[in-house]
Amino acid sequence: MTPRSTSSLVTTLSEQTAAVALRDHIACAVRRYLDDLDGHADGTLHALVLREAEIPLFTEVMRHCQGNLTQAASVLGINRATLRKRLQDLGLSGV
Repeated sequence: MTPRSTSSLVTTLSEQTAAVALRDHIACAVRRYLDDLDGHADGTLHALVLREAEIPLFTEVMRHCQGNLTQAASVLGINRATLRKRLQDLGLSGV
């Protein structure tokens, strides 16, 4: 067996990670969160999950669109004003 280079190992790990659907990552995180609560839910899970998903979503789309709000809104399928408001609400107006 020949040793793999570091870059090929990273590529292999990236490919394995990419094969797992986003919903699976979310489901795992929600299960872990609920287990950590140990029955003491406070009724904010929905808002928490949306916020935690929107922050990286908007950050990455804005990066991809090089800060262009119109293009980012189009990629997301939402109105530009809605995107601007959500970015402000999430404290991402400088993204």
